[in-house]
Amino acid sequence: MRIGYGWDSHEFQKGVPLKIGGVEIAHDKGLAGHSDGDVLLHAITDALLGAVAAGDIGSYFPPSDPKWKGADSVIFLEEALKQVRLAGYKVSNVDSTLILAEPKIVPHAKRIQARVAELLGVKPGQVGIKAKTPEGMGTDNAAIAHVAVLLERAAKLRSHQRKSSRAKKGKTLKRGGRE
Repeated sequence: MRIGYGWDSHEFQKGVPLKIGGVEIAHDKGLAGHSDGDVLLHAITDALLGAVAAGDIGSYFPPSDPKWKGADSVIFLEEALKQVRLAGYKVSNVDSTLILAEPKIVPHAKRIQARVAELLGVKPGQVGIKAKTPEGMGTDNAAIAHVAVLLERAAKLRSHQRKSSRAKKGKTLKRGGRE
């Protein structure tokens, strides 16, 4: 098993759509960022990449590259999932905490949970979505996301490893018997 942790934050800005977890939420301000500012998908992306020691979101999608200006953060998440699969893992579960003064997340939590689960290829019950207010921390004009992911070896790889392990044991026994 592997554990990954991701964190991201973006300031609110007028005239920008608000996207959290791949869901557009009606609000008078959105999250400013080089891409679409989806703070939750960015944190999940970093958590996934970190869990397989594959760098961070900026190493794949540098903010200095104009190609990523306004990009849909789903692209970032898909790349992180590709790295997870290449490393031989799959997502077991995700737990997240959003910190923002507004809008309230509870009315949107089930939609966010369902969308994140869909993007990750897991069931909604494997995705935790929680929200807190900043409680006077001076971050009322920002959204912050903290994410933990748990990865487990993919079944195909485990099956392949067992066969490979048996083959190696057989070769070792034969070699041992001849020497």
